[in-house]
Formats: sequence, C-alpha cells, structure tokens
Amino acid sequence: MNVREGLIPTVLGTVVTTAGVTLRAKKTIDPAIAWGIAGFGLAHVVLGAIDLVEHRNRFS
Repeated sequence: MNVREGLIPTVLGTVVTTAGVTLRAKKTIDPAIAWGIAGFGLAHVVLGAIDLVEHRNRFS
C-alpha cells in the first residue's frame, strides 16, 4: 500500500482543526484552548501539504 508522504499529517490536521473549531462553537472549553487546538491542526495541514507538494512525483 503506497501512501503519499504528507497525506497522513494533512488528514490528521484537518480532523484536529475541525475538532478545535467545533469545541469553540459549542463553548465547552475556554476559547483560547479551542483556538490553540485549531491552530495545532492547521500547522499539521500546512506541513503535510508542503510534503505533498515537495514529493508529488515520487510515487507516480
């Protein structure tokens, strides 16, 4: 099974970002913590996307 490098961090970052924004909308925790979780997820999305672009021809 070939998984492109950067795909897992990108998908994981999307899930974490969604969780952070959802926690913010439901107001279940402090907004600063919710935005911190969302920011952590966004960082993973960006780093994963950089890997996807950098290694886009490796498995094709």
